[in-house]
Amino acid sequence: MADAIPMIELWRGPFCETVHRGHAVICDGTGEVVEAWGDAGARMFPRSSCKMVQALPMVEAGIRLSPERLALASSSHEGAPMHYDMVRDWLAETGHTDDDLLCGREAPRDRDYRHQMIREGQRPEQAHNQCSGKHAGFLQFHRHLGAEGDYTDPNGPVQRQIRAAFEEVTGEDSPGYGIDGCAAPNFATSMTGLARAMARFAGAVEGADARQTAMLALREGMMAHPELVAGEGKATTLFMRAAQEPLAVKAGAEGVFVGILPGRGLGIALKITDGAPRAAEAAMAALLVRLGVLDAAAPEVTAFLNTPVMNRAGAEVGQIRATEGVF
Repeated sequence: MADAIPMIELWRGPFCETVHRGHAVICDGTGEVVEAWGDAGARMFPRSSCKMVQALPMVEAGIRLSPERLALASSSHEGAPMHYDMVRDWLAETGHTDDDLLCGREAPRDRDYRHQMIREGQRPEQAHNQCSGKHAGFLQFHRHLGAEGDYTDPNGPVQRQIRAAFEEVTGEDSPGYGIDGCAAPNFATSMTGLARAMARFAGAVEGADARQTAMLALREGMMAHPELVAGEGKATTLFMRAAQEPLAVKAGAEGVFVGILPGRGLGIALKITDGAPRAAEAAMAALLVRLGVLDAAAPEVTAFLNTPVMNRAGAEVGQIRATEGVF
């Protein structure tokens, strides 16, 4: 068992003030580790980074969704008007209402929209929740199966199928689950298992079988609509837009980030052990720069990596950067 290694540092003046440690793994289409940092076998929760896996059984079952809805099902969105409206339309089309969701009410993470709602005295709905796209998909799959009870029940048919698919694409039996912030179970795996799953999405081709066809549809939906997978100004959206080759990425809570590189058949899994989003964003940017997927000088990269630390008087006083020699 290897330790997490220093990956991202915050420098203030001549001194390193903060160090973020982590693990990262790159797997190829055979499921083998191509490169690893830290402990490739470290157990972890993928959190929202694996939403495309959670949507996989629904798509594999033959439920036909538009690319926009495939992106929403894989998303952790900002609850902006475009996200909210699309989720509401999806619910209405499938005969559901906001009350049928089980993800919980959440104020929009889109600042302008949140402030507008406050001014107008509007109460947040579950459709504003960043996970509402995933849950709209769960609801549709639940109805498709003719299931009873809560679709988030770990022992119910929806989550049993998700766990089975999760274990198959990671190539590992999950040691268990925790309950995510949106009330759905989140199945644990290893760093290698998560990277292996992403590599399988990367290598999926049309018509090979139902699973690969579903993986391809989800991957293509994410890449076609990065603004739905996250939102304007978010690292997930910006990295996909700035990529110099096909790329799907997805962030998860507690410092998790994954990448799918279809042109190379590679999958990436990254975890910052202290859970800091800024470090996960910087580390994923550094990995993608190292692989030649992103240009180090692109503004979509420098917003997160080699980023100046500014004081409130507007002076540059430090920098967030990758630990020397790691990537």
